[in-house]
Amino acid sequence: MAHHRKFMAAAVAINTAIVVVEAGAGFQANSLSLLMDSVHNLSDELALIFLFLAYVTSTGLSRNMQRSANLLNSAGLIAMSGLLLWQAASRVFEPRPVLGWVAVVVGLAAAAANWGVARLLLQPSKDNPAVRLAYIHNLGDVYVSLAPVAAGVLVTVSGQAIIDPLIASFIALYILWSTVREVTVSRDDLIWPEKIVCDHAANSQT
Repeated sequence: MAHHRKFMAAAVAINTAIVVVEAGAGFQANSLSLLMDSVHNLSDELALIFLFLAYVTSTGLSRNMQRSANLLNSAGLIAMSGLLLWQAASRVFEPRPVLGWVAVVVGLAAAAANWGVARLLLQPSKDNPAVRLAYIHNLGDVYVSLAPVAAGVLVTVSGQAIIDPLIASFIALYILWSTVREVTVSRDDLIWPEKIVCDHAANSQT
């Protein structure tokens, strides 16, 4: 469907902004929770780009390409969550100073942006399970992005930098659990998808 292109393009653009801003702010603020959310959104970014290609290429999205998007989205989340857990564990034993107010401001902005991405994916998600997975993830991202906000507030109030990696650890575990659950429930649709429904297919039948 032609109008889905605009939704997907806007979703990719907003998600890219989230990744860049959170990564830069996370490094500057030394906030692992912000970096965690940035990596999470980067994994979603790879899948969104693949899905966007379905609406701009002349042949639509092939089974292999769609399967690659699904696997990148799921495997990337699992791998990055494991890496972040390892980083969080090291920071628990060796806490580093965190600029809490940066995590609060950027986390709130990221939560709002993730909500916007989810809204953009709502209509396309009704036509394809791969887009639905991205939609579900971005809805969850709204709440995940509030975790750096909580970490920033608690670090600022208590002065305990260890709170940031602890919260990052809980979020990483949540990401692992939710990703495995969704892949298990939607395994057949996600690993062996039908060709995506888009305007190319519709036009070829007219």
